[in-house]
Amino acid sequence: MEVYNPFSLAGKTILITGAAGGIGRATVFECAKLGANLILTDINEEGLKATFDLLERPEEHRYVVANLTVDEQLDMLVGEIDKLDGFVSNAGVTKPAPVTFVNRTDMERIMQINAMAPMFLTQRLLRKRKFSKNASIVFTVSIGGVYTTAIGNAMYGSSKGALQVFMKNVALESAAMGIRCNSVNPGMINTGLLKPGTYSEADRMKDMQTYPMKRYGEPREVALGIVYLLSDASSFVTGHSLIIDGGKTLY
Repeated sequence: MEVYNPFSLAGKTILITGAAGGIGRATVFECAKLGANLILTDINEEGLKATFDLLERPEEHRYVVANLTVDEQLDMLVGEIDKLDGFVSNAGVTKPAPVTFVNRTDMERIMQINAMAPMFLTQRLLRKRKFSKNASIVFTVSIGGVYTTAIGNAMYGSSKGALQVFMKNVALESAAMGIRCNSVNPGMINTGLLKPGTYSEADRMKDMQTYPMKRYGEPREVALGIVYLLSDASSFVTGHSLIIDGGKTLY
């Protein structure tokens, strides 16, 4: 007898960006376990191939190396796609700096990668009618810049805040087509987003104490939230922000 699983992704084709590591890689693994056929993309070819090589049944999946801040490569990626049942946008970068030290080069880079790239990829996928009916779009946003503020987080928070607003507009405009759009909004997750040396271990441990659960999250814990939003279990959920933060925003 087949086991009932409302979170199954069997038969669904899902595009995942930022698949070379972190939340993107964890999402790849969880979606694959639940039966999805995956298209993985990232600018980091080595990391992307490493993710792909860890998948069982590689014949059911493929990867495309692409720089999503370049229009021609966006068009190339979209051209590789037939129909999607799901799209997960994970790519993201940060560079902590006080407002007085913000500069145009850093701001434009962070905005391009964190906000503009997923925005224009989504636009192209919608315009080219690449989504099947009842498809689901999920943006990895953040609590930072949306629900919380922190010194030095102006550039990253601004980019994530922009993506949050974009998510709600996509949800509103696509609902009549049966396409849902939501976000996951994590707190601090143990990924490679922050480069070694950005914070001392003492600062890291101190920051953990600001979380009611007294720890940072793991990529898999966010990936499972993404799975829910991709699956038919969330078929009446759109324009929603799923906070996954160990209680950080309770304060």
